[in-house]
Amino acid sequence: MTTEPPFRGFPSGYLAEHPLPPGILGALSLNGYQLLVDVAGVGAGRLGPQVFLLLVEEPGGSAGAAPVPHISLHQSRLASEQEAGAFLQLAAQLGFLRLSGYRLALERSGLRSKLNLVNPATGAIALSIPDKHPGRLLGAGRAGVQSLLASARALPPAGPPPDLQSPELLHQMLLTLALRDDSIGGAQAAELADRALELVRGDSSLDPAGALEAAKRG
Repeated sequence: MTTEPPFRGFPSGYLAEHPLPPGILGALSLNGYQLLVDVAGVGAGRLGPQVFLLLVEEPGGSAGAAPVPHISLHQSRLASEQEAGAFLQLAAQLGFLRLSGYRLALERSGLRSKLNLVNPATGAIALSIPDKHPGRLLGAGRAGVQSLLASARALPPAGPPPDLQSPELLHQMLLTLALRDDSIGGAQAAELADRALELVRGDSSLDPAGALEAAKRG
């Protein structure tokens, strides 16, 4: 019996290669949105007060069809910039969990999609994310972005630590680690991950966390 190796790789720019259909962008008034982060085909998008998760289905889907992009946890009006940061961090954490072996089961709900994070070892749903954010009044509950982020961070990886010989995988891991810091935005996190990757290439004894700290010190 064979098992799929954990920490599957996703190519860089996976979201950019599978953009949202123009019809969905137009219907939700999201033309020209900014992609804040992209880890393993999971990202966060923003346009003015709107913010949302962006997800692309697994490579090699049913009948060889092209992977389909989805919008989830759509928040039409941000409560604060801190909330926008939580969306970015949640996307990065979901990307990390996906790399470790979790499956993203996406279910269309109108123009958006509900997301279930599935543990491949048990087939159980580890985390559910609605198609729309409940907003300020109800957002403090289980479906609020801060609560979902805490739940995602509490989940263990589905597989053992990754083989970091792949520069692309290592870069995505470094990006995820950088985004755990609430004070670091998406662009700065990407720059730190780039610098940390160069440090690891120059000193193979550095682990990801140590390389990131060294990159922060400049």
